[in-house]
Amino acid sequence: MAGGGGGQAGDPEFQIAPMIDVLLVLLIFFMSITTAQVLKVDQNIVLPVAEHGSKKDNTRAEAVINVRWEVAKKKAFYTYDEKPYMDTDMPKLSAALAAAKKVSERIAAKGKNPDFRVVIRGDREGTARSVSRVMNAAAEAGISDISFSTANKE
Repeated sequence: MAGGGGGQAGDPEFQIAPMIDVLLVLLIFFMSITTAQVLKVDQNIVLPVAEHGSKKDNTRAEAVINVRWEVAKKKAFYTYDEKPYMDTDMPKLSAALAAAKKVSERIAAKGKNPDFRVVIRGDREGTARSVSRVMNAAAEAGISDISFSTANKE
């Protein structure tokens, strides 16, 4: 009779192949989650420096909005969930944020992610008006919890 993992004396042997399979599945899982989180970040944005800023709470649901400033055009470009928005598209951005908040509230009803917030990643060279537009869009969506992303050093 073919037994799995035993020698002649019936001592169990440690099998490494199933352990490697599990580790590879976990590795792929964590890589896919990390990739999804990195896609929300626009690498062309130079964040302002706040040496005494605090780390964010990663347990909460959030919407990350990138505000990239084009110096040559003197214009702000907004992205949320990889979708670009212009200055005139703020009502559309507000609607998208309201929909994301509604989904978060359904999850919160199940006991997860109690608070929804907006994280604004504003370019250092950008204007206060461009950030204010995002804040107004969040307020119109019924979101009052707004955070700003900064770097802790140059």
